[in-house]
Amino acid sequence: MSIPPDDLKHIVLDFKQMKHFAQEPLIIERADGVWYWDTQGRRILDGLSGVFTVTVGHNNRRVIEGLKQQLDTLAFAPPLHATNLPAIRLAKLIAEIAPGDLHTVKLLSGGSEATEAAMKLARQYHRQTGNPNKYKVVARYQGYHGATMGALGATGTKKRKWLFEPALEGFIHVPPPTCYRCPYGLDYPGCHILCAQMFDRMIDGEDARTVSAVILEPIGNTGGIVTPPPEYLPLVREICDRYNVLLIFDEIITGFGRTGQMFAAQTFGVTPDILCMGKGISSGYAPLAAVAFSDRVAAAFWGDEDDLAFAHGHTYGGNPLSSTAGLLSISEILERNLPARAFEMGAYLRERLQQVEALGVVGEIRGKGLLLGIEFVRNPATKEQFDRDFGVAVGKRALANGLLLRYDPHWIAIAPPLIIERSEIDLAVDILAESIRAELKERGL
Repeated sequence: MSIPPDDLKHIVLDFKQMKHFAQEPLIIERADGVWYWDTQGRRILDGLSGVFTVTVGHNNRRVIEGLKQQLDTLAFAPPLHATNLPAIRLAKLIAEIAPGDLHTVKLLSGGSEATEAAMKLARQYHRQTGNPNKYKVVARYQGYHGATMGALGATGTKKRKWLFEPALEGFIHVPPPTCYRCPYGLDYPGCHILCAQMFDRMIDGEDARTVSAVILEPIGNTGGIVTPPPEYLPLVREICDRYNVLLIFDEIITGFGRTGQMFAAQTFGVTPDILCMGKGISSGYAPLAAVAFSDRVAAAFWGDEDDLAFAHGHTYGGNPLSSTAGLLSISEILERNLPARAFEMGAYLRERLQQVEALGVVGEIRGKGLLLGIEFVRNPATKEQFDRDFGVAVGKRALANGLLLRYDPHWIAIAPPLIIERSEIDLAVDILAESIRAELKERGL
């Protein structure tokens, strides 16, 4: 099926220069399992779960048939006046599978809204518990928490936010735990986890009486699948407790089995006060996100006074169709034990990536489960980077060869649906290796 070029003048894609995209557009027509087909009939292995989203695979008939039934029953409920049965059941299910005492759930419609809601929740919590001056949020450089203005304030990735600055006030950033390229020039473990201790110094320096929350991704995406050492998150948890600062985990990407446990909080053994979730919560079958928060936080919003209620709402929060998609997707994850499968297939993927390491341009492979990143370097001994966008070039070649990845100037990420088979991992690694070889040959290396 061909699309008239003029038709593309009416649509704007995420972070795309549409003039360039229109010259050679990728238009997806259908999908099944771990595969996409474009309008030219080309088959593409989905090595990114769409965008870290399609956990239970494309064309999952259980989810689709359940959505059809729900559509025949109730598609929209009045959010200012009522809730609905799928929303109640989904909130209960999330409370049951979330770590620790994260027993209260606010259903939302997207990841940016989840991080915004979490930061608003932290501010209102402190106001209602006698600390009205606690409003600042400490986040990390290279982190990405969404595209709306509050989420951009927490974001520490310059290419995502500079066009919209000045951002909202009250956001402070510290360097991430990039052990491979330590921002302090130290080596683990002799560094004494200075990257985590910086939260202590920042909160104290800003005056803890003004700091409401720390927000971070347990594994950072935009910095190159930045994976902290095991001591990092427990130390951040202890610092937050000491200063009465709420700890927010942005698990929009890492949640729902991706890291080998249901949540990365469980993978690292640390429970936040607020957990943001999205993407894999519905496996992309409907827009859906949520925040789950602790009993201590929830208690500040429960009472006889209307003003105590959480002052946040959106039209599609708790939508019955989206809630049904979440219920069915999470049921698939639980009943098929997909977190364990992610752990097993992630280990196999790491093993197969030795084929890529043998090409001599891999500095580090990092991540957990089926969320892995590969940093490319010109010289592994010195960690010297390529002077051009090697990661982007490799990612584009891989896509042309039939493999969808996340790619940046110096790294690529692979995060396929959790249902992927070993043979499909083999194919993905073969395509990636061939794409790297072709790029090295073109550069005369």
